[in-house]
This record gives sequence, C-alpha cells and structure tokens, in this order.
Amino acid sequence: MKKSLQIGGAFVGLIVGAGFASGQEIMQYFTSFGIWGIAGGIVATIAFALLGMTLAQLGSKLQTTSHKGVIYHIGGRYVGVVLDILITFFLFGVAVVMFAGAGSTFNQMFGIDPMVGSIIMVALTIATLLLNVKNIMNLIAVITPYLMIVIFIILIYSLFTMDISFSEANEMAQNQASAASNWFMGALLYVSYNLAAGAALLIVMGGTEKDSKVAGLGGIFGGAMLGALIILINLTMFVKMDVVSGMDMPTLELAKQIHPAVGVLMAIALLGMMYNTAVGMFYSFTVRFVAPDHKVFKPTIVVVGLAGFVASLVGFTTLVGKVYSTMGYLGFALIIAVIIAWFRRNKGVVVSR
Repeated sequence: MKKSLQIGGAFVGLIVGAGFASGQEIMQYFTSFGIWGIAGGIVATIAFALLGMTLAQLGSKLQTTSHKGVIYHIGGRYVGVVLDILITFFLFGVAVVMFAGAGSTFNQMFGIDPMVGSIIMVALTIATLLLNVKNIMNLIAVITPYLMIVIFIILIYSLFTMDISFSEANEMAQNQASAASNWFMGALLYVSYNLAAGAALLIVMGGTEKDSKVAGLGGIFGGAMLGALIILINLTMFVKMDVVSGMDMPTLELAKQIHPAVGVLMAIALLGMMYNTAVGMFYSFTVRFVAPDHKVFKPTIVVVGLAGFVASLVGFTTLVGKVYSTMGYLGFALIIAVIIAWFRRNKGVVVSR
C-alpha cells in the first residue's frame, strides 16, 4: 500500500504543473462548459485512473529505467520514432508555457511587466541547468502539498461567499474561452496532453515496483487524486465566475480575495511549480539531443532557453488554449500505442489462432 501511494503521489506531482494549479487549464477544458464541466471532471478522473494503472503496470512488467527505450518498446521501430518526436515537442511546449505563465503571475500579483516576469523565469531556469543545482528542484517539489492546501482553503471560502446563482455562474462560464468543441472532448484532450508529456516517466516509476498489481494500484490512486483536484478547482472557479472571468490566473485572483497574504503565498507556490516544471522539461528536452557531460551542453541550454523565451511572448492564455490542445490531439496516438503495448504484455490477449 505504501509503495502504491508513493507511485500515486509521484503521478500527481508529474501532472500538476502551474497551468493546472493556476486554474487556467481547468477553466478552458472544464469550467468553460458550465455545469457539464463537472461531468467532464468525472470522465477525466476515470481516464486518468485507468491509463495511470496501464502505464504503471507496463513499467512494472518491463522493469525499465530508460525513457527512450520505453517509447521504442511501445511504438516499435517506426511508430516509436513518431512518438519520440511528439514527446520531445511536448517537453519544449510545456516549458514555454511555464515561461509565459511566470510573466502572467508577476503581472497579476505584483504589477510587473509580463515580459520582465518571463525573463526572470528564463534566467533562473538557464542558471539552474548551467549550475546543475539538483537540490533546488527537490526543495521546490515540496511546494506541491502546500499548494493543494491553499486550493482547498480557497474552495471552502468560495463556496461560503458565493454571490451569484448557479444559473448565472453557468451562463458566465460558457462565455469563457474553451480549448475544445464540447465537454467530453475537453476532458479527453486534457488527459491526452498531460499523459503525452508524462507517460515515459510514469512507466519508469512503475518499473521501480516488481509487483504489477501494486504498481497498477499506484496508477489508480494517482488518477483518483488528480480527478479530485480537477473537480475541486473546477467547482471553486464555477461558483466565483464573477471574480475569475477573463483572468489569466483564476485561482491566484481568488486567493487575493481572501487576503493579500494568501495571494502572495499562492503566487510563490505557482512560481515555484513553474520553475520546477520549466527546469525539468528543458533538461529532458536538451539531453534528448546533447549529453549532459558534452562540451556543447551548456551553450545549448542557453540557446534553447532563449528560443523558449521568444516563443513564450505569445501569451499564457493563448498558449494554454492552442499549444496544449494541439498536444492533446497528437497525444491520442501515444495513448493508443500504450494501451496496445499493455495488452500485448498481458498473457493471452494477443494470440493467433
């Protein structure tokens, strides 16, 4: 049970980035469909739990420690190449969204120009990778549970101070920008792009456990916890649509409503998660092309970081809506390949008669 909870917790940590916690992703993929967003949250919970179980069990059965090896095992010689390219693209895309998100957070909380906020995050990310300060990442990772506590406090406060009716909230919610054509597709796309960026790492986590049932249970726990968070954040924003409408960082705005100090704590937590995600994603992206001990690794980090900054100037809300939804559609290919690979690993599923 302890090992299952560890895998589940790691799964949550992998998926819960700043876009998730800020509420912007949840807004576009769930809340913007009004009351149907809750149904979308339930669908996402089931999908995360089932796919989390599948990925963790696959890792346990393969007993692998290599991300690249996993991808080529899942997709084979030809499809593996396509999946490898997709995941590499996702790594860069997610890091760029973190840079844009940092700009929005600095602007909304401290009144700093978004471009300056993005530059600060890019500089911190590049500096960390050049210095190889891994302890900083471990320290920042501790922020996740605190962030969850803050979100729960915001939810309770929002429910007790709701100033609009459910029908008004529903109407206002449906006027927000959506990342999909309907609530069901929104839920599937959200699961798809999240797993596209984290599938390989989740499989490797499953590989640390020899008992595939224990690993699978970890995947289910993680999926259930993620689903609960989606539904909580969705409800929080839904009942406070009059406050969060049009905001880049909805949960940050709600935190500020409670007390400026809560807003500052939320902003620090969000920036910490953006930093953590940006460092992890850019490191994974760069080592895909250049070995960490190679002499051109550090110059490559600087070039990739600057390219990410230029890409981030599009804006946080636009990036979450466009880049992530595109990643979601492409991620379906990875999920299908993963499910097929899982069936093949389970005896008697693929048997020629």
